[in-house]
Amino acid sequence: MIALSDFLILGAILFCLSVAGIFLNRKNVIILLMAIELMLLAVNMNFIAFSHYLGDISGQVFVFFILTVAAAEAAIGLAILVVLFRSKRTINVDDLDTLKG
Repeated sequence: MIALSDFLILGAILFCLSVAGIFLNRKNVIILLMAIELMLLAVNMNFIAFSHYLGDISGQVFVFFILTVAAAEAAIGLAILVVLFRSKRTINVDDLDTLKG
């Protein structure tokens, strides 16, 4: 049987990888979006683990709502990214500084 601490350690590792991905790669918008998605999935894993070990379904309900918001965020983020690429011909974060009002 897998212990609760194993799930929490794996969630912490995934969360730390996503934070490192955000801080180390500030050039590509797609990789930033992927790191944010990984961060949300790490949190979801913790919710599911606690929900299973406590015998409560509320953690799984939170995961459902988080996945819904993450899917909407990914769709809107990629749509904005396509529009930016068509107008600026780049997805480099440093080249998109003209968006600052």
